[in-house]
Amino acid sequence: MRNAFAKQLEELARVDPRVVLISGDIGNRMFDQFKAIAPDRFINAGIAEQNMIGVAAGLAMNGFRPFVYTITPFVTTRCMEQIRVDLCYHNLPVVIAGVGGGLSYASLGATHHSCEDVAMLRSLPNMTVMCPGDAVEVSELMEGSLGVDGPMYLRLGKKNEPVIHEKKPNLRIGFAHVLRNGADICVLSTGNVLPMADKVAKVLCYYGVSATLASMHTVKPLDKDYLRWAFEQHRLVISIEEHSRIGGLGSAVDQWMSENDPAHREFIGFGTDDKFAHGLGSQAYVRGVLGLDLNDILMKTVKHFQVLTPEIVTRVNDQLHLFTDEDVKS
Repeated sequence: MRNAFAKQLEELARVDPRVVLISGDIGNRMFDQFKAIAPDRFINAGIAEQNMIGVAAGLAMNGFRPFVYTITPFVTTRCMEQIRVDLCYHNLPVVIAGVGGGLSYASLGATHHSCEDVAMLRSLPNMTVMCPGDAVEVSELMEGSLGVDGPMYLRLGKKNEPVIHEKKPNLRIGFAHVLRNGADICVLSTGNVLPMADKVAKVLCYYGVSATLASMHTVKPLDKDYLRWAFEQHRLVISIEEHSRIGGLGSAVDQWMSENDPAHREFIGFGTDDKFAHGLGSQAYVRGVLGLDLNDILMKTVKHFQVLTPEIVTRVNDQLHLFTDEDVKS
């Protein structure tokens, strides 16, 4: 995703002289092409992330469209006061790009994990929160960001994430994007778990459970019209996110349900447990430590979905442990 961010930023800088990049002393070689295109519009703010937000606010007040970029917890948790007061209070068009969202930097420990960022930033007035699912969505959302006159958070993964979209999906900020349609279950995905959500939908479909897959790439504003449709048309809705179950997409859906009382109220939100991961390991390993596991999602889904025929539930349960990445059928 970070390479897609750099490439799209170059394209935006070519056509829009307002685009400025402020980096928190990372990705310098990655932005060599940007610096070649617009050397006077690249600022390395150093490891002074709170000041970086203030600089971006000043530039935005003078007509520029700044993008600030560094590791996710350093540009969110560390800078909450500046984001709230400098950007959101003044409703300034600054894109906060956090690289390594969720557990992308799993092996570097809890200081580099960010499973609370969406919860914090979606609570701020005027803030738009975007969590692209793959590199294609990164490019699409960045292109659309120049049409939003207010602060935005762009939650990036890291690198080598699978690309799920086979062609340009024509995303719109604030609107869900449907990748496949089904009738039984609606799988809502946000952020870098889109490959996992895609796998969940494919496994369910393979065993006769008709599954819709939708990318909720924008968590705020939430696509309430799509949620209404999803609950009307499916007997179960689930959400998957690499974020705490407190305050993320699942919480947003729960809040929407409490305010709208849909006819079908069957919903499960999957995310990380309310705890820190003290051990180190791969992203997949730490996901498991924090309770975000593919087989667990599938098991809980089919067990919860009581309206499925017993034969389908038994068949899925019996076969789940046999699935690997290569086994999932399209």
